[in-house]
Amino acid sequence: MKIEADLLVLNAKQLLTLKGKSEKPAIREEMNELQTILDGGLAIKNGKLIAVGESSEIEQTFESPNILDAEGKVVMPGFVDAHTHLVFAGSRESEFEMRIKGASYIEILKRGGGILQTVKATREASFETLIETGLKTLNTMLLHGTTTVEAKSGYGLSTEHEIKILEAIKKLNEKHVLDLVPTFMGAHAFPPEYLENPEGYVELLIQEMIPKVAEQHLAEFCDVFCERGVFDVSQSRKILKTAKNHGLKPKVHADEITYLGGAELAAEVGAVSAEHLICASEAGIEFLAKTGVVAVLLPAASFALMINRYAEARKMITKGVPVALGTDFNPSCWTENMQLAIAFACRNMKLSPAEAITAATINAAHAINRANHVGSLEVGKKADIIILDIPDYKFLGYRFGVNLVKYVIKNGRIVVKNGQILI
Repeated sequence: MKIEADLLVLNAKQLLTLKGKSEKPAIREEMNELQTILDGGLAIKNGKLIAVGESSEIEQTFESPNILDAEGKVVMPGFVDAHTHLVFAGSRESEFEMRIKGASYIEILKRGGGILQTVKATREASFETLIETGLKTLNTMLLHGTTTVEAKSGYGLSTEHEIKILEAIKKLNEKHVLDLVPTFMGAHAFPPEYLENPEGYVELLIQEMIPKVAEQHLAEFCDVFCERGVFDVSQSRKILKTAKNHGLKPKVHADEITYLGGAELAAEVGAVSAEHLICASEAGIEFLAKTGVVAVLLPAASFALMINRYAEARKMITKGVPVALGTDFNPSCWTENMQLAIAFACRNMKLSPAEAITAATINAAHAINRANHVGSLEVGKKADIIILDIPDYKFLGYRFGVNLVKYVIKNGRIVVKNGQILI
């Protein structure tokens, strides 16, 4: 007698399992090992994977009234977007034009634009508006194959409004099928009322904001923008150590625009991840490799900022740094599409398609402490699966600017079919 399953996925031309990478992230040559099964199949029950193997084996052992034929297609884990600024209000297309004319990120920030423009709009927005906008964003991410999302605050920059954003993330996690992982990032910039008193804002973060966020269990991580013109290394260290003392795991926006030592700081404080790293030093990269801090690289951000410089991913991989990817979705890098992040990573950071897929799935899951649940297709893990209408996994990165996802399965349910959301 066959075992009853809720759903069977059969006949995949390539089934990319990423098997065996849940204990620790893939490094060096491991990033090219996708653990591919030809003519692969999956059995799903109660939202979890109960079998992964060749289709013939799955069909011999399991039966289900629901069978999804993936003939000629690539089946793989859903994308894990390890770096987003999900919740905000307004837009910054005028800033886009300023960049075209040569204005830098820091110049725009000093003029009251950039983050501070979004802070103003987000403070003025109602909670309901943030939810409505966030749901639209999550729908777009889902359509493009993302099934787990890290979501940072950082556009409130006051206790009241940072908590409003984190509560919006919590509500979105309840309302939408995607899984959201919340990160507190009150240390994103100095708000207008503290521009002449930066140390006062650091004290507000330490004495009030971090304790309240932790007390209300609104975030799992604490991130800080360690950069010239924003939070220096000393301020960043103080903020992250306070966060750790309150049970929040540290992350660092490190060495994005200029070198400041953010990568070294991430290693020093035992950060789960260091993110951006466009200007990271040789020593910083070696520290990340030695301590196992995941490097979350964001090639779409370099493209959006028009800086013609990308993180040195090849050097990081050679040194043994675990590399992950994210979209950096935010008002200055407005893309919800991890397929595009993969394309930029291949073209501009010289990742192989296999390395980019590893970075966008299991290594990204490690960057947000979810590798035991998502990021690979293994028995016992969540049935978060995407089916791509492509003949070979190398089409990811090769074909770009269109959506290659035909089906999305989230927690064992088909939630996207042929470009339509079914929930």
